[in-house]
Amino acid sequence: VQLQASGGGLVQAGGSLRLSCAASGPTFSTYVMGWFRQAPGQAREFVASIRWSGSNTVYADSVKGRFTISRDSAKKMVYLHMSSLKPEDTALYYCAMRGTMASGVWTDPYDYGYWGQGTLVTVSS
Repeated sequence: VQLQASGGGLVQAGGSLRLSCAASGPTFSTYVMGWFRQAPGQAREFVASIRWSGSNTVYADSVKGRFTISRDSAKKMVYLHMSSLKPEDTALYYCAMRGTMASGVWTDPYDYGYWGQGTLVTVSS
């Protein structure tokens, strides 16, 4: 499995940005796709997740109501639509995948076995 994240950039506070993650390899409907972010000097943190089936979307409290995760299973693409961006959203954003048939919610980076490279999002005040 390979994941390729893209779409980062510089945006003013209050603006919007859409991140994309292209997946190659097996992507069964129960597998979980996640977005994480890591700011300088900070631990990697969970942002949002979705199953390839489109079910079970989960969001971190810090992004609820502002970010939306979606997927196009036919294209093997996962998106993170980010709006009302704040300077504290500045970070390197990663997409990740957990291959699982089990139900549940996974928000720990160690739950995910496949990672893409990061894409940098910078929000200016």
